[in-house]
Amino acid sequence: MHQNAATKPITLPKKDWHCMLKFPKGADYLYKNLTTMSKAQLKKYLNTLEKPQIIEMVMELYNARKEARDYLDYFLNPNETNELGKFKKIVLKEFDADTSRNPKCRFSVCRKALSDFKKLSPSADTLAEAMVFYVERIYEFSFCAGDLWEQYYDSAISNFRSLLKFLIKNTLLEPMMPRIVQIMACSWPCGYGFHNETGDTFCELVPSQYHGKIKEADALGKAQYYAMHPMLKHK
Repeated sequence: MHQNAATKPITLPKKDWHCMLKFPKGADYLYKNLTTMSKAQLKKYLNTLEKPQIIEMVMELYNARKEARDYLDYFLNPNETNELGKFKKIVLKEFDADTSRNPKCRFSVCRKALSDFKKLSPSADTLAEAMVFYVERIYEFSFCAGDLWEQYYDSAISNFRSLLKFLIKNTLLEPMMPRIVQIMACSWPCGYGFHNETGDTFCELVPSQYHGKIKEADALGKAQYYAMHPMLKHK
């Protein structure tokens, strides 16, 4: 029966479903093939199953994959605030402005966390809050830690650009503008042309009516920097 299974899509008769579930290797084989199916193939296959068989498969998936378990938990009890809190906790751990806690600044960790959060299909407002918070922490860390490495600034600009595009697309730029100004202010004392590139990215993407916010951000960043380092102001 399974002789040619490796060379063609799975089309198991309904009666064989429970047989597959009885043996771990059989179930693993099934899941491996399901992940390589197109959506159309998967839908066609699911339509051949009885309701108890689909329930059995979902339970197997729930037990086998943390991502599936998280998604199904959220699906049954959607709580955007709770999931947003989890995301923020991950970001704070990576980009804690209190450098004495030795934050690791792993963009890859936060990128995955943001990707996982997006898969839950939160509202645009909630996703905007997540993205703004993430970029705030990136820029705040650069402001507090002093000059960092060039790749850090490249990643920061990339995230800033993605944020602006999202806010503009979802007509959320105006309500988020005070926080965007603060983000830009945090780039004021930084090296590697980070401050200029932040301003250039802002002017490239946002409507010209907001370009005056650059001067506002510069004044704010300068004031905040010298408030933190009062002795430098008199040199």
